[in-house]
Order: sequence, then C-alpha cells, then structure tokens
Amino acid sequence: MIHVSLADENLILFESAMGLHSAQKKHFPLRGIDGVVQLFEAELHKPEPDLALLSLVLGFVEHFLAVNRVIPVNVPGVRFEPLVPDCPNSCFPTVELGMISALYERFTAQIRGTVDLSEYRRTAEGSSRELVKKVSDVIWNSLSRSYFKDRAHIQSLFSLITGTKLDSSGVAFAVVAACQVLGLKDVHLALSEDHAWVIFGKNGEETAEVTWHGKGNEDRRGQTVAAGVSEKSWLYLKGSYMKCDRNMEVAFMVCAINPSLDLHTDSSELLQLQQKLLWLLYDRGDLDRYPMALGTLADLEDQDPIPGKETPLTIHLKAVGSAQKYYNNEHIYPYMYLAGFHYRHRNVQEALRAWAEAAQVMQEYNYFREDEEIYKEFFDIANDVIPNLLKETTTGTESVGEGADKEQPKHAAALSALQDSECFAHLLRFYDGICKWEEGSPTPVLHVGWATYLVQSLSRFDAQVRQKVTIITKESEVQDDDDQSSEDPREGRRRCPRREYKPDEQNSPLTLATSPSAQGPPTVTQAKKVGEGGGRRRTSQGLWVGEAEGKPTSLSPDSPSPSPQYQTSPNPAGPVVVFQSEKMKGMKELLCAAKVNSSAIKLQLTAQSQVQMKRQKATPVGDYSMAFMKRQRKSL
Repeated sequence: MIHVSLADENLILFESAMGLHSAQKKHFPLRGIDGVVQLFEAELHKPEPDLALLSLVLGFVEHFLAVNRVIPVNVPGVRFEPLVPDCPNSCFPTVELGMISALYERFTAQIRGTVDLSEYRRTAEGSSRELVKKVSDVIWNSLSRSYFKDRAHIQSLFSLITGTKLDSSGVAFAVVAACQVLGLKDVHLALSEDHAWVIFGKNGEETAEVTWHGKGNEDRRGQTVAAGVSEKSWLYLKGSYMKCDRNMEVAFMVCAINPSLDLHTDSSELLQLQQKLLWLLYDRGDLDRYPMALGTLADLEDQDPIPGKETPLTIHLKAVGSAQKYYNNEHIYPYMYLAGFHYRHRNVQEALRAWAEAAQVMQEYNYFREDEEIYKEFFDIANDVIPNLLKETTTGTESVGEGADKEQPKHAAALSALQDSECFAHLLRFYDGICKWEEGSPTPVLHVGWATYLVQSLSRFDAQVRQKVTIITKESEVQDDDDQSSEDPREGRRRCPRREYKPDEQNSPLTLATSPSAQGPPTVTQAKKVGEGGGRRRTSQGLWVGEAEGKPTSLSPDSPSPSPQYQTSPNPAGPVVVFQSEKMKGMKELLCAAKVNSSAIKLQLTAQSQVQMKRQKATPVGDYSMAFMKRQRKSL
C-alpha cells in the first residue's frame, strides 16, 4: 500500500522549489487509458520527456490494476472510473495530480539532496564515471536490504518511492531517471536482451554497470562492460546492444509494464494501455531500433488486434529487420518472437525456420553461466516445444481424411511438415547452431537430455524425407568454379537476385519471392569490410549458390533471411544444409541413414559435453528450469 500522507505531500512540496511544470499539470487528473496516452504524447514531443513523471504514472496505474486490485471498492484518495459504461468490472484508476506530484517531489528531492554536482568533474565530453557511480549509489542504498528481487511489479519509480523495491532493470532505469533530474543529458540506458546498464560521455562511448544480473546480485557497479563484450557472451551481445535515447527509454518503461494478476490472468486494462502506448511510439518511429518492443507490440496485436493497424506478422518481420539493420543480426529474441507467432498459428515450417535462424545467430556466441535465460529457452524449444509440435503434426496427419474422400489423406500427408524436407533441414540447422554455440565455450551446453529428444525428433521424419536433404560438411564443397570475384569461398556467387520473405495475404505462412536489390544493411559482399572489429557474423547476411540447375539464391537484408547454412533448391532432391559444428559434421551419415541409430547419435552429441561437464563441475541437469519463455510477452 502507499504510505504518503497529506502532511508528507505538503512537506515535500514545500521542500523543493522544482516540481512539475504547469504544462505537465494541466493534463491532470488523468482519466482512463486515453488520459495516460495523452500525457505520454505530450512528453514525447519534448526534447527531454520526463522519465520520472511517466514512470510514476505507469507504476501508479499498475499498482491499482495488478498489485492491489481493489476495484470496484475505492481506497482513500483514489477514484476509479469505468472504461466501459455500465461495466463495473472494467475500471481504471484516476491519476490525481496531488499524489503524483508528491511522489515526484520526493524522488527529485532525494536525488538533488544527496548528489552535489560541484564535487564531481564534468567536461564537454560529458559526465564522469565517479558521478555516475555516485548516482547509482544513491539508488542502490535506497533499496530495502532484503526482498525477493525477481518478483513482479517492482520495475517503476512508483515501486522505489512507495516500497523501496526495484528489480534489476528497474535499478538501471532509476539511475538514468535520476541523472536526468540532475541535468546529466549524456547518461542513457543501455539494453541487451537480458541485462541493463548505462552509457555516458561522448556519443555514449563510456559504459558502467549500475545493477546486478541474475541470482548472484554481485555488486559490479562502476565497472565497464568491456570484458563481457570481448568474451562474446550473449548477455552483452558482443557490443550490439541498444543505446537508448530518451524516447527509447520511454519505450523501455512501456515494455516493462507487467499486466499479470497471477500466473494465469492478465489485467485487460493494462494490456490495452500497453498496446496503445506502443502504437503511439511505433507511429512516431521510436521503436525502429527497438526489436524487443516491436515483438511485444506484435504479440499484443496477435491477441487483440486493433482494426486498421499493421498485422502482427508484418511487425514481427520489422523486428527481425531492425536487428539485422542496426544490431549486426546479433539479437536472438526477434526470431523467438517470430517463431512463437508461427507456433501459435501452427505454421510448422515457418516456426522451425525461425528457431533455426535463432540458433544460427546463437552459434557465434560463447556460452557462460550468466546466459542461463537463453539456455533455458533453447532447451525448452528443443526438448519440449519442437517434439510436441512434431507429435501434433503426426497425430493431425493420421486423423485427417477419416471417412472422407480417399485423396484427402494423401493431400494432407503431402502438406505435412513431416513430409517436408525443408522442415527437416531447419531442424538440422537448429541443432547445428546449438552445437556450434557450445564449441569454445567455458560452459557446456549439450547433455544426454538433449540427445534423447534429438533422436525423437529425427525419428518423426521418414528416411526418404531425411535423405532429400543434402548435407555439406566442408565449405569447399559449395565453392562454385565460376565464382571469380569472391575472396572467401563462404561468400558464394555475388551475381544473383535477392530473395526476400513476404507475407502471403491469403495464407499466414511466409512465402518466398524474388525482388530487385533493395537498400538496407550490407550484404555478405560488404560484410567483411563492415564487420572488421564490429563482430558481424559471416552467417547472418549472406549468399549461397544453388547447385541444382545452377540457379543462385540470395536474401533481402530488410527481412528475416535464411543464413548461408541453408538454401532452398529448385531441384526436387531438396534443400542443402552446410554444417558448421563438429558434432553435427560427425553425425552426417547417421542423420540420413535408413534407420535412426539412437545410441550412436547420443554418443556423438554428448561425448565432448560429458568431458567438459566433469571438468567444469557443472550444474546437474535437473537444476535447469523448464519455465519456457519467462518474460510474458515472449510466451508461445
């Protein structure tokens, strides 16, 4: 509950001369979702939207819709109004100026009263590390000493001021908001897909840890993230993390809205608010460099579409294109979001394709213990989601056509994913990426649990389907004799039409289409130059020559693209997969054998891992969580 009395409000307002501006006050009281959206719209039009104000408003609303949901019973000082006339179960708390102003003044007074800017060096380049560390100290020391740090609804400044609790990313956001209060315009939020820190100085070149990560709660505040970037851990995305501006920081707080009432129920009001705020940001272009926010918006649209807006699939594709264009295609979650969309709609081939692309991105990282979240997601995909999806496909194929036209079962079987060699190729690419991820990593990835489900998934495909896939284990095998311009055989032939994904208006799966070259991020012919020192993977934006009929294929840089490890061949023989990992190369013959040799595959997949696990004294298999897609908006 809130512990801000009228006396406290008067004291706070008296203590600080700097409060909300008249232009901000005129929006209050905020009534309903539209009232909150209008405040956000007004702030986003300013050069410096007020992070503290907006975070307090969202936290206040979330508190009374999800944490202390007392509707329709009023609490002292808080009024509720129905979102829909004559519908008492759909109410929204009215955000009064007095309450928000009091909380705002408390936060700003705390920051200004504990940080003396005259004691810290500031140059034309920006703030100093010592100053940023001091601000993080203020936030850190204001938190309760003991509380469960992974609980829901503790990400906003409202939670900090009224409950002295913040989650990990909430601490980083609070530091940035506090720096804004102090006028430090160079301090901004930096985000990977599972961690947050701050950037500052000229062009945001300096980095500083300001919060913990995971279960350890180690205090690394003040340190740079250079070590994490150089060791190629997913946690720091090899440097391809988001460097936020103020509007992207607003988008972050909107994405952080947690609508959950419990494990099974969401607040429909919070979902509507989040959706409308994300559309506001989307239409302004503020999500163009924010792939995860685009994924969140697409998922919300998939659940409850707003008429006249872009389709969920289009937004998912834009998220993948954003990651490719701005972040060297080194983000995993855009593909996870896309796969989740296709999984929900039972577009089996496209779901497998997206998971394979995620694994192909993952293969260029090294696995560390702090990357446990992405490990758990890949683990669940491989050992729960894909096996069950293929099992459902088998059951569906067997049941279709019973008592109907004799041609129906044949037609269903022909369309089945299990009769589709491309689906099998995507499955192989998925596992090849996981195996390659493990290579050179200080922590093992694969163990016998993975092998058991790999064998199960492989066995779903008949031998004749598996044998249609051409597996290449040496890159020289795909070098074309008449490729005279490429210095690197992995680049393949350059003179070829681009291939891009386009949504099929009649069918929800993506269809292949050829198009002229389009502007966008560099193709593989440029990637070597662009990637020097920047970590661009040769596998993310590339060309491969189709051997069959000598027809080359390529991809569009602005859309989710098959990596060079896969190509669709016009030859009925099927697609070609180029293995990168040693484990999958060693299984080449086993994968296409007439009968799946379970023992041999398990031995090949786990031999190296067992040695590593013994040496590393790794966590037992049973300790890994099976909670798939922990973040709500990424759930399948």
